[in-house]
Amino acid sequence: MGSQEVSSTVDWQGKHVTVAGLGVSGIPAARALHERGALVTVVNDGDDERARAQAAELEALGITVRLGDGATLPPSTELVVTAPGWQPDKPLFLAAAEAGVPIWGDVELAWRLRGDDGRKPAPWLAVTGTNGKTTTVRMLASILEAAGLRTAAVGNIGVSLLDAVLGETEYDVLAVELSSYQLHWAPSLRAHSAAVLNLAPDHLDWHGSMAAYAADKGRVYEGNTVACVYNAADPATEDLVREADVEEGCRAIGFTLGAPGPSQLGVVDGILVDRAFVANRQKQAQELAEVTDVNPPAPHNIANALAAAALARAFGVEPAAVRDGLRAFRPDAHRIEHVADIGEVRYVDDSKATNTHATEASLAAYDSIVWIAGGLAKGATFDELVAGAAKRLRGVVLIGADRALIREALTRHAPEVPVVDLDRTDTGAMSEAVARAAELARPGDTVLLAPACASMDMFTNYNKRGEAFADAVRARADESA
Repeated sequence: MGSQEVSSTVDWQGKHVTVAGLGVSGIPAARALHERGALVTVVNDGDDERARAQAAELEALGITVRLGDGATLPPSTELVVTAPGWQPDKPLFLAAAEAGVPIWGDVELAWRLRGDDGRKPAPWLAVTGTNGKTTTVRMLASILEAAGLRTAAVGNIGVSLLDAVLGETEYDVLAVELSSYQLHWAPSLRAHSAAVLNLAPDHLDWHGSMAAYAADKGRVYEGNTVACVYNAADPATEDLVREADVEEGCRAIGFTLGAPGPSQLGVVDGILVDRAFVANRQKQAQELAEVTDVNPPAPHNIANALAAAALARAFGVEPAAVRDGLRAFRPDAHRIEHVADIGEVRYVDDSKATNTHATEASLAAYDSIVWIAGGLAKGATFDELVAGAAKRLRGVVLIGADRALIREALTRHAPEVPVVDLDRTDTGAMSEAVARAAELARPGDTVLLAPACASMDMFTNYNKRGEAFADAVRARADESA
């Protein structure tokens, strides 16, 4: 951040603002600032057909767009608003810092603009973490809806926060997913309550170190007014609560898969219980829902449900709404999605497990697994993952560019587990992977796609990878019918 500040009550008329990046956040930011009288210049690295079409729409409004040059700071810039994925060491940002020009992300802009139309701004219940953010935010929104509140799941979930805070709908509360990228550029954000679900190495190329990554995640707790929700099984999340500067009276609320202590939510005899938001938390616990109300009831998903419940309870939601909201929730595709049962073998698509932390949680959900894994490792190592899952593995089918890294970890930590190494990275490899996995599986096993890697070596994204898996499984089911 630069040394200068732009007030949240600034008169935007005539202010020179540079918006870095077209896309889901940049375009709404440019439009919102232009509508408020700012002189907006959008800079974008890419200059492809899609970017040119987007630029034409903005230029028709009177917004200046520079394609193919995202590195140079336009003259007279007084504020930079960036898309969250742009790295902090880009020349544009270094030039802004040198000139004392503030840098905001789209979340910061949304936070500053909320309520500028005279409406009472909705409080934010914020969620971050390495894994589980989207599921938890959608669970939270489902619970809030069950309580009769006007809400939406927004942020890093695909719905622009700017669209949410500036749109026609007046919300009672927003369930907000925030990435580490977004939090890095959101210095003045102050949520009602927030949760950090877990911390594991991810995006270290962007942040530079694990400490910097954790610090950006921890920003979500700054200025919380009611509750900082942490994972009792992940001490690093509690450390972030201790380091946060919160409003007086804000409480640390833990969640655990075990029996909860005071000021915690947890699980007792298959029941999700609350010992945090009750009259006498030393002696009382409030039943919220049954484990079977959580879909799917895998351990890490129960943890997501407890975090969502904690944030909802912090907002004053009654226990019955927690239960009803969890029952109504349906997970997104490619997140531990049951595809089919063939010959007493279950086939599960968790293509969203693009890193080792997510895959560890996925593998922990099943007792006997034929694991389909591999792709782009993004610098990850697999020894800890394989060592922890070795006893659950019936067999492994490896795909993708960096599969050798997983194969080497299997050789070291699970040498007795049969491994099929598919030496191909074309999209048709998934059909062969499913066929080979079926050969390894026995009745009662789960064939699990949980790649622990990114998908871009073979597929456009993890959705396409999951669809290829599901298509192959369904074709096999049709053949066996």
